[in-house]
Amino acid sequence: MTITNEDELEGLQAIGRIVANTLQGMAAAMEPGMTTRELDQLGRQMLDQEGAVSAPQATYDFPGATCISVNEEIAHGIPGDRRLARGDLVNIDVSASRGGYFADTGASFGLGPLRPSLERLCRDGQQATRIGIAQVGHGKPLAGIGNAIGAFARRRGYTLIRNLASHGVGRALHEEPGEIATWPTRGDRRCIHDGLVMTVEPFLSRGGTWAQTAAGDDWTLYGSPQAPVVQYEHTVVATRGKAIVVTLPG
Repeated sequence: MTITNEDELEGLQAIGRIVANTLQGMAAAMEPGMTTRELDQLGRQMLDQEGAVSAPQATYDFPGATCISVNEEIAHGIPGDRRLARGDLVNIDVSASRGGYFADTGASFGLGPLRPSLERLCRDGQQATRIGIAQVGHGKPLAGIGNAIGAFARRRGYTLIRNLASHGVGRALHEEPGEIATWPTRGDRRCIHDGLVMTVEPFLSRGGTWAQTAAGDDWTLYGSPQAPVVQYEHTVVATRGKAIVVTLPG
């Protein structure tokens, strides 16, 4: 989607706040012994209260309102009977639509204290996302996002999952300009233009480079090689100045 007027921006910001508030509400409600299905039901209730519709469920018939991935699961985890435990690393991804506008956000959280290496990974995952967002602006190369994130990851001794990309969003969950690498690439000559709506969502890891499914379902993704992974995601709008982050709670 390309934003062309203030009404469109306000519509996008409204759904952005809804998914951001839902994400934060779910994170605050997590407690040991809760199932991921119970956590997802809370997210569904929060979306329903705002008149929003789960995007993965409506678009892809995903078996949950939100994606909840725990520890070895790195993305697209199906809510179910798995019980959360103290020390778990939990990724929550919330995307939804209202009034014809879509927004997508996600974050990784520790349920209680994490090991120092995981705490560092979470902090650096958030920084990687901020670095990527800083590359979003009119006339800048799309490949600049992944190149900047990749340089940061390399300096800090991390790897990046290289088949889970950022993407266009706004009028649909996934749309033009298609996939946007959050790792270093060559040959992508596309440029960002004023008003372009996209996600920025690097998957930072302590060794993983690929996401793949395993026996059991066709949704849940695991890192290969297996290693801790975090993801932080925002929906942003490119401008001629600083990018507008629409997925902020408020």
